[in-house]
Amino acid sequence: MFYKNIALQSRIPKVKMSKKNIILIVACTAVFFEALDIAIINLALPLIQKEFFLANDAIQWLQTLYVLPYGGFLIIGGKLADQLGRKKIFMLGSLLFLITSLGAGFAENFETIAVFRAVQGIAAALVMPSAFSIITNTFTETSERGKAIGIFGSFAAIGSGLGLSLGGLIATYFGWQWVFFINVPVISLTLWLGYIYIEKDKFHKVKSYPDILSAVLLTGLIMLLSYTVHELRIIKTNLPLFLILLAAIVLGSFLFIKRSNVLKDPLINFSLFKHKTTIRGNGLFLILGALFSGFLFTVSILLQNNMQYSAAKSGLILFPFSILSALVSKYILPLTLGRFSIAQTASLGMFVMFTGTLAMFFSIYLDYNLPFLLLSAACISGCGMAICFPSFMVMSIQEVPAEFHGLASSMPTTSYFLGAGLGLSVLGLFLQINNHPLTSVIVLGAFAIMGLLWLLASSNVKKRIQERHL
Repeated sequence: MFYKNIALQSRIPKVKMSKKNIILIVACTAVFFEALDIAIINLALPLIQKEFFLANDAIQWLQTLYVLPYGGFLIIGGKLADQLGRKKIFMLGSLLFLITSLGAGFAENFETIAVFRAVQGIAAALVMPSAFSIITNTFTETSERGKAIGIFGSFAAIGSGLGLSLGGLIATYFGWQWVFFINVPVISLTLWLGYIYIEKDKFHKVKSYPDILSAVLLTGLIMLLSYTVHELRIIKTNLPLFLILLAAIVLGSFLFIKRSNVLKDPLINFSLFKHKTTIRGNGLFLILGALFSGFLFTVSILLQNNMQYSAAKSGLILFPFSILSALVSKYILPLTLGRFSIAQTASLGMFVMFTGTLAMFFSIYLDYNLPFLLLSAACISGCGMAICFPSFMVMSIQEVPAEFHGLASSMPTTSYFLGAGLGLSVLGLFLQINNHPLTSVIVLGAFAIMGLLWLLASSNVKKRIQERHL
């Protein structure tokens, strides 16, 4: 029997995973949970809101305080990975993400959750670029690098897609705390495997350290601006405080711009903004961040607080539109880009987003009609984002010289997250004035109209210039 068992075991093929594939899994798992964490909190927000008796304009700070530090430190995260070592920054970011997840889950008041959530945004800004750098430096051959980057991108997309449905299920059956606790065991395993398998950093003399002070200044400035926008109602009751906040924003902006102009390697190179398409692309990313983050916040509140669906059912309702987004990206977008220009494709995407806000308006107007709400999700989450994001990205780097493509391609992501934070603050301001779902939809529609008008105006200007030359 002993020899028979050996003979049987010898016939079973042994699967041995290469070191490179383990590193890919480690990096993809980290970025999966980073992307998951942005989406997963949305359907837990109404539960946190009820537990701590918060208004709609207050609960939005849990997302605002995550996306603003994320956007403000994203460029710094990439520079730290390049200069201090990608493994070191990846491990530091992952450890910080784990600690803040535990802290937020065990928090007993809203303020504590908010603090941990803000630090978690900084952790994500360290993890994302360092994980990408680890992949590009592990897979050096062109073909295998392309496949690895494709897998990396798909994990980020899957994380965002699963976030809504998974967040709803977890929050309903285990409690909102577990949308944070779910990170702990997986990130712990990621840290262990990363420590063992990721290549050690090659140390070399650093000529200059990245401008962390500018990142802190930028993040603080945008947070201050977000708070000021959110609290605009204090003008009548507390004018001195408003003037102090306004003065602080002006002073902070002056210091940031002056510091950027003096440094040889600034956080943001303002010379890139001499190209009109770069200004337009980053401006549109600000609007897109405000529109999409506002949509996720609003649809979560609508489904649970107004339509009385559980968080689990709300997640399942929204999940198919993540699949739709993937299908549009794979099959529809290439056809669209083949027939239309980037500006026309971007305009189409923004028009679809605006159509989604109209559908949401009719859903509320018709006593929370579910089919119209599903149409809204299909337009915004399913089709609009899949068209707008890549077309805006191409627009942002269209006229930038090749040697600046690295920085130019990271700036739109920063603009997107900063726009998300500012947009949620604008939404919070209007909800204080009139706490009705239609108020949110009108604000979202205004964002979409702004983007659409900007695109159409710039296309008309370009057309007139071409006609003059003819």
